[in-house]
Amino acid sequence: MAQPLKEMINATSVGALADGLASAWAPFPRDRFTAAALSGLDGLELKDRVRHVSTALGDALALPFTDAAAALRESAAGLDMWSGWPATDYVATHGLDHLSASMATLAALTPHATAEFAVRPYLERYEHEALSIMCGWAESDDEHLRRLASEGSRPRLPWASRVRWLMAPGPTYPILERLRDDPSGYVRRSVANHVNDLTKDHPAEALALLARWQGEGGSHLEAVLRHAVRGLLRAGHTDALSLVGATPGSGTVDSLELAVTEVPVGAHLPFTVTITAGTAGPLVLRYAVVRDGSRRVFHLAERTATPEVRTFTITKRHSFRPVTTRVEPPGPRTLEIIVNGHPRATAPFTLTPS
Repeated sequence: MAQPLKEMINATSVGALADGLASAWAPFPRDRFTAAALSGLDGLELKDRVRHVSTALGDALALPFTDAAAALRESAAGLDMWSGWPATDYVATHGLDHLSASMATLAALTPHATAEFAVRPYLERYEHEALSIMCGWAESDDEHLRRLASEGSRPRLPWASRVRWLMAPGPTYPILERLRDDPSGYVRRSVANHVNDLTKDHPAEALALLARWQGEGGSHLEAVLRHAVRGLLRAGHTDALSLVGATPGSGTVDSLELAVTEVPVGAHLPFTVTITAGTAGPLVLRYAVVRDGSRRVFHLAERTATPEVRTFTITKRHSFRPVTTRVEPPGPRTLEIIVNGHPRATAPFTLTPS
């Protein structure tokens, strides 16, 4: 079983942060910091662990912020995601009166420990001044810094504080324009996620941006477009389907077969579906699991029909394994097959107690 992420903030990560700062600033009270950072850590969840270590760091790093920031920059090379995350949090909570030093420190830390959460308070307070700095990051030779420009300014960055003015279409376009066909897949995926965020609040504007990019072309653009509109494709949005070349509503389901009609909680539902395209071109295939008060849509497959090959058979297994973010109560369900945005077939089944 994989180790819970929260346990990655531990004695090893705290020790690495302590070692880095002790090498950068000799008076750093390594033992006192380590003891304070580890005291009470075990009972905390991930983000609370980060803040706990960051608070201990603030108590131990008894320097003016600009000097503390310089020490953090010097220690950056010895850090990683888990040892460096409390360092970026320290910058987010202690450096707000020092925009230039803070942004420079986050830029130094991000190749080793991503700073996307830490940059949010600066975007909130300084708005265009902070965004201007991040536009400069988009020109960096370092892919981590380019990615931070896009990821840190995402309108709906998961786990991050919400910066309302970033949710309007437009402010971050200069960053996206620079990075939309970036040579790094790491950066391009962030751009696609950024635009996917925009589609949730401003679908027409986001699709217009993507359509313009499509017209201008690019070596990697089609993959960016598909990932950026995945939420709209899941919802069967007509313009999003057209953007990826799919004919909305085109295609039929020839057969839908469930391997079983009763599925215990924790088990899988295997099913096989045969689909025939109405026209040549992309088939965007999704399926939904429907019960009273809930309809959840999932990826099934994507195929490209040609005049010679128009029929496809796909086998899938849907998991009903319990997860912490979702509780599936037993009861009747319907499996729904969605072809290019339109439901085309259904089959009933029952989820039973494990």
